[in-house]
Amino acid sequence: MTQANIAILANIEAKPEHAADVESLLKNAIDLANQETETTTWFAFKLSDTRFGIFDTFANEEGRQTHLSGDIAKALLGKADEWLIQAPDILMADVLEAKLA
Repeated sequence: MTQANIAILANIEAKPEHAADVESLLKNAIDLANQETETTTWFAFKLSDTRFGIFDTFANEEGRQTHLSGDIAKALLGKADEWLIQAPDILMADVLEAKLA
């Protein structure tokens, strides 16, 4: 098992008129994720025209907490009232096993 067994799953529902904005924000957030040394994996995904998500893993709890208060969260939450149906549903998770590559 990888050391990155601490995770977050965020479910995001965009207002239809702002779905493209949310998608763009998530695509561009990879640069911010790459700057986070304690974030070991980061995935942004699209489930439907208005439903998106983020799944990321961390080396430790400190890394997870740093991410939760970091630039990606600030960018998304800063637009939440305008762009989202409701606040993101953020779930803390423990990765049991993983296959990468």
